[in-house]
Amino acid sequence: MIFDTHLHLIDRSRLSYPWLANLPPLDRDWDFDSYLATAARVGITDVLHMEVDVAEADIDRETAWVAELMARPGSPLRGAISAARPESDGFEAWLDRVDRRVVRGVRRVLHVVPDAVSQDARFRANVRKLGQAGLPFDICVLQRQLPLALQLVDVCPDTSFILDHCGVPAIAAGGFEDWAASITRLAKRPNVNVKLSGISAYGPADWSLQTLRPYVTHLIERFGPGRIVWGSDSPVCTLQSTLAEWVATTNALLQDLSSEDRALILSENARRTW
Repeated sequence: MIFDTHLHLIDRSRLSYPWLANLPPLDRDWDFDSYLATAARVGITDVLHMEVDVAEADIDRETAWVAELMARPGSPLRGAISAARPESDGFEAWLDRVDRRVVRGVRRVLHVVPDAVSQDARFRANVRKLGQAGLPFDICVLQRQLPLALQLVDVCPDTSFILDHCGVPAIAAGGFEDWAASITRLAKRPNVNVKLSGISAYGPADWSLQTLRPYVTHLIERFGPGRIVWGSDSPVCTLQSTLAEWVATTNALLQDLSSEDRALILSENARRTW
C-alpha cells in the first residue's frame, strides 16, 4: 500500500493563496473527499498534508484545518508538513507552541524567495533547531538551486532533510547531467532523503515512462531504496497527468525492485521518517 507524503488541499473560502492567480489550471478548490475517492482506488492508505504556500497570516489556520480533517472518523490523514518562516524573529516562538500532534515536519519553499534567504545565518540557525526538535525539513528548490540545498544541509548536519520532487529536474529542458551531478553530491549526506514526487509536471507535454526512467534510476542508484519516500504532489501532478496515472507510472518505474524495496519507497520509509 502507499503512504502519500505530499498532498496539497486548497479551500479558497478558508485560506488565501497569493500564488494561485498565476497558475489558472490549479486556481480552484481541491477538496479532501475528491482526493480520497481516487486514493481508495489506487492503494493510498496514509497521507500527509503538504503546506500550500498560503499567505503568512494563514499558516496556523492551515494547520488547524488539517487537524479538523485528521479528526474525521477513519481519516487516513496522519499530519501536516507545515509552512514556516525560519528567516523570521518569531520562528522559535512558533516552534515552541506548534501542535506536534499535527505538525510532523516543516517546509519553506525556497524557489519563491531570493537565494540569499537559505544562506542567512538566522535561517540556518532555525533549521538547526528543527533537528533539535526532531522535525524534518522539506527542501523545495529548483534544479539550479541544488548547490544551495547542499550548503544548507552541510551547515545543519543534525537536521533530517527531504528533497522534494527529486530536486525539480529540468526534464523538458534536457538538464539531466547537471541535475544528476547535484543529486550524487546530496546523496552522500546521510541526513538527506529524497521524495519521488511531482516529476511528470516537469517533462514535456508528451512525456512517457521512458522520459522519467533515467531520473528515477539515478535516484535509486544514489540514495538507495532506504532513503526514498513517495508523494503524489496532488493537485500539481494534474498539470500533465492524473493522480491515478502518476501512481501507475510509479509502479511501473519500480517494478524491477524487490517487494521489500518497493514497500520501503511506497510506505515504510515515510513511517520511519515522520
